[in-house]
Amino acid sequence: MSSTAHIAAPRTFLSTLWYEANGIQKTAAVIGVTLLLIAFLAQIIAPFDPQQQSLLSRLRPPLGFERHKDGFWLGTDELGRDVLSRSIYGLQLTLGLALAGACIGLVIGGTLGLFAGLRRGWLEDLIMAAVDLQIAVPFTLLALLILALLGSSLPVMVCVLGIAGWEQYARIVRAEVRKITELPFIEAARASGAGQRYIALKHVLPNIVSPLVVQFTLSLSNIVILESTLSFLGLGVQPPTATLGSMVGYGRDYMPTAPWMVAVPAALIILITFSVQILGDWLRDRADVRLRAR
Repeated sequence: MSSTAHIAAPRTFLSTLWYEANGIQKTAAVIGVTLLLIAFLAQIIAPFDPQQQSLLSRLRPPLGFERHKDGFWLGTDELGRDVLSRSIYGLQLTLGLALAGACIGLVIGGTLGLFAGLRRGWLEDLIMAAVDLQIAVPFTLLALLILALLGSSLPVMVCVLGIAGWEQYARIVRAEVRKITELPFIEAARASGAGQRYIALKHVLPNIVSPLVVQFTLSLSNIVILESTLSFLGLGVQPPTATLGSMVGYGRDYMPTAPWMVAVPAALIILITFSVQILGDWLRDRADVRLRAR
């Protein structure tokens, strides 16, 4: 009887997600969790100081190649710094910038979308005009202009990444709010004397969490690619601080002789975008009742 009860026990939410996922989704989840753990434990697991230079050990190849130096498993860069350690710290900073940027975009876009959906009138028109303007202008060009004028310090970079994609949140929230506010329970709340703030916090926000979570995951990979592009062009976080994009950018001149300088951070960028995109699609399918019913 105890074994039967054990078998019949309900699964937790995470175990249910894992059970219903296919092989690609499980692989993406494992990769994503592993990358997060590596980034979180960077100071512990990195074998060397990422800024430690040794010109006598410059451009040493990874393990298994001739001239490999013991301890430097993935080789060294043009200044003799450990590529593995710099990649781990670069992963930490890249993911930190992506998470900070996505959170800022979520707050800005979500707030403006909520106002646009609830207030209507001239305020909605003004917000949606700003959304259309953001969509019409290629954001990479706008980011290049901002960084060229204000510099590429870490706070400026966070702000630039934060305003990337806010219009997507605004459009999603506005559409969801307009749909939800037409439902009978909202009309009942208004009839009972509930104010706009109470309706927004108690009734609207809980019903738009799912699409926001999905958009948040999808925007992470876009921000990682944007940061990598800006760093590749030399307008990202400046040396000696390393991000994955800056490592690719500064290593491109050495690709014929030291391709590992580019291959390692580029592989991490690919793994991040792969895992986040797959997990974002997975969450979207879980949140969409119509897709789950198929």
